[in-house]
Amino acid sequence: MKIATVATGGIGGFLAVKLSESGHQVATIARGAHLRAILDAGLALEQPSGKETVHPWIATDDASKVGEVDAIIFGVKGDALEAAARACLPMLGRETVVIPFLNGVEAADRLMEILPERCVANGMAQVSTTISAPGVIKQTGEFNQFVFAERDSRPSARIDAVRAALSEAGVPAPESDDIERDVWSKFVLFSGVSGVTAAARCTIGDIAGIPELGALFRQVITETATIGRALGVAFEDGIEASIWERVQALPGAMRASTAIDLENGRPLEIDWISGAAARLSEKAEVDAPMNRAIYALLLPHKAGR
Repeated sequence: MKIATVATGGIGGFLAVKLSESGHQVATIARGAHLRAILDAGLALEQPSGKETVHPWIATDDASKVGEVDAIIFGVKGDALEAAARACLPMLGRETVVIPFLNGVEAADRLMEILPERCVANGMAQVSTTISAPGVIKQTGEFNQFVFAERDSRPSARIDAVRAALSEAGVPAPESDDIERDVWSKFVLFSGVSGVTAAARCTIGDIAGIPELGALFRQVITETATIGRALGVAFEDGIEASIWERVQALPGAMRASTAIDLENGRPLEIDWISGAAARLSEKAEVDAPMNRAIYALLLPHKAGR
């Protein structure tokens, strides 16, 4: 398959390495020092099991040089969505599928404001990766999983083809019979992990070990799940309890990317996490005071240092 990664950060870079190694033609859209490093020395993925380096089919900052592709792995920060979506336009064919792997639950709807509706799917990623140096993607832990589908969750040949490509590359890509539920389920978890580890400058271990922080976390995820239910999301029964149980089993030193960005003075995508929960609570006509409070606490740091 011909696949583009827009952009080639933690998620796009991870998949670019895996798919390139599996024999697919991968166009990596990147810029600056990261692009120069990929052109000079290839794109590297550092995992606990070792380091892999590939030389992508194309590495460029100009998507118009790529031509039409079969699929676009769309993984940018929420605030960069509009510009990145416009950059995808020259790569779209009639059957090209754009699969968003962004934090939050609004990416697919936002993409449809810019891209043809027929091209836009929906998805969510579960992997801990970051650009550790120009041209180098680092994965923390071994777990990774990518869940995606057409927006109506109906089977399609193009989704099956991308899922098969990932599976052949050793990347878990399970089927979804309700992609809205799956994307929202991650959002419930991430609203708590992102909001609390950033606002409290703490770790998962602190949330699990300090009763007051644990109570705050549970209130945040309860609010977010309540919003989803009011908007028609068919969550599995007891999602709040299962998330709390799961969080207590996570590595104690773990923090959300939001907390790491805050520590390093980088811009925060809070508009699409706690800010989105606050905004969507109005649409759902339910209250979300803890999400609103976390959003307010993080707003002074939204633009970075």
